[in-house]
Amino acid sequence: MKRSQRIPSRATTAVAGSADLHRRLHEGTDAGRVLTADLPQRLGETVELRGWLHRRRRLAALTFVILRDRTGLAQVVVKDAALMSRLDGIGEETVISVTGRASPNPAAPAGVEIVDPSLALLSDPADTPAIELWRPSLNVSLPTLLDQAPVTWRHPRRRAIWQLAAASLRGFRETLLPKGYTEISTPKLVGSSTESGANVFEVDYFGRPAYLAQSPQFYKQIMVGVFERVFEVGPVFRAEPHDTVRHLAEYVSLDAELGFIDDHRDVLGVLREVLAGMLAAVTVDAEDAVDLLGLRLPDLPADIPVVHFTDALAMLGADPDEPDLAPEHERALGQWAMREHGSDFIAVEGYPMRKRPFYTSPQPGDPRWSNSFDLLFRGLELVTGGQRLHRYADYVTALSERGEPTGPYETYLDAFRHGMPPHGGFAIGLERWIGRLVEADNIRQTTLFPRDLHRLSP
Repeated sequence: MKRSQRIPSRATTAVAGSADLHRRLHEGTDAGRVLTADLPQRLGETVELRGWLHRRRRLAALTFVILRDRTGLAQVVVKDAALMSRLDGIGEETVISVTGRASPNPAAPAGVEIVDPSLALLSDPADTPAIELWRPSLNVSLPTLLDQAPVTWRHPRRRAIWQLAAASLRGFRETLLPKGYTEISTPKLVGSSTESGANVFEVDYFGRPAYLAQSPQFYKQIMVGVFERVFEVGPVFRAEPHDTVRHLAEYVSLDAELGFIDDHRDVLGVLREVLAGMLAAVTVDAEDAVDLLGLRLPDLPADIPVVHFTDALAMLGADPDEPDLAPEHERALGQWAMREHGSDFIAVEGYPMRKRPFYTSPQPGDPRWSNSFDLLFRGLELVTGGQRLHRYADYVTALSERGEPTGPYETYLDAFRHGMPPHGGFAIGLERWIGRLVEADNIRQTTLFPRDLHRLSP
């Protein structure tokens, strides 16, 4: 086998309706209200803005007020002494309405400021947060960032992170839907673990044990027998006692499963199209977030470099009996992919069967290795995918070889008794995807309210 191969690209699905999304940002229930992003088109007009009092700066003869809404910031110039005095008693983050004339000022956000304003409170006066949201960056510790999440997510740079996530979710869906995929929603309370492991959260289900789902794996395979192509976006739960910068106890999984494939390379080809669609959505729908964060979006080549697991170990000088790649191996492979192929991505295929779940299809001709892969993104595992077994007898054999009974899996195995096509799929961890996009040093920075070994609030 060659040391490296490449996956050919397929036609990338355009993310439809991006212009409509931007239009909808400024429509809806905002009748009578002008958004800050629209001020350059309203010069000379009297407008009403509604948002949060982001910052005040009191000078001798005037006060500058910065108002924040979902589209950006606007500067309001207050010269009236009574209004200046009133503003002194209003805390930052108070929700306000400002009516005034839009006037050009190159030094103001978007080159427009509001003059001759009147102001009304739309909430009780707020307590000014201890964290100064008006500063360009939040220079606070990670525990403070997470403990104060209801407020810290209001910071523009924090909001930008989730704008990337929201755009990615939209790109995921809008890549798959035109290709005949059906979105499904599967149970998160299940009667047995997906991976036959002990790292599950047990709950009391009306007096009998149940578990939070580790994955929608069984259900999405079953639904291939109904729709052929399915996907799901939803939470998954892993009770692994990891306290690292790359693990969460609950995260968002972007799953896809498709039938009538030849092997895992077909799955990898679809994954590439999905990633291209997600990046396209980020580029269009989260352009401001990309600019604000100063991101270098990844290079997704037309052909993703692929290396077999055994060749990867040899390339790294690792023990050929290693059952998996260590984090330092992943980093080294990421550097190699960028150096040799100019790619932020590399796929490693053929992991040992003993390290893959029982439903994984073995490599034809050498059952020691699997028809599965991990996709590394900037030196970190992002996606696991591959071809699944699809014959009932093969499942019985696979479970027997692992010393497991078929009983706990009978409902799942019923689908294979009644005819299932060759199929496979993959799962993308949303938080890891965003973490690599922004090159965060801790995955907890990329999820709204992280759950880990120690955290259950906010």
